[in-house]
Amino acid sequence: MSKKITVYTTTSCAYCPMVKKYLDGKGVTYDVVNLDEQPDKQREIYEKSGALTVPVTLIENADSTEEVVIGFNLPKLSTAIA
Repeated sequence: MSKKITVYTTTSCAYCPMVKKYLDGKGVTYDVVNLDEQPDKQREIYEKSGALTVPVTLIENADSTEEVVIGFNLPKLSTAIA
């Protein structure tokens, strides 16, 4: 079952590198959207997450369902990427 993972970040986010390091350590492939560089994506991720904070990790499952992990929430992130 294939998952598409996108991590929404900002340049000044302290937890964003921690999420990316965790995913790298698990050998997970993911895309990064820096909201400072792509401000047009802010509304899109806000509508999905309801959060005005980063990191937001969006996991799109093969069955078209989505999971949203807000912040550096390892228990939820590890379950979502499994």
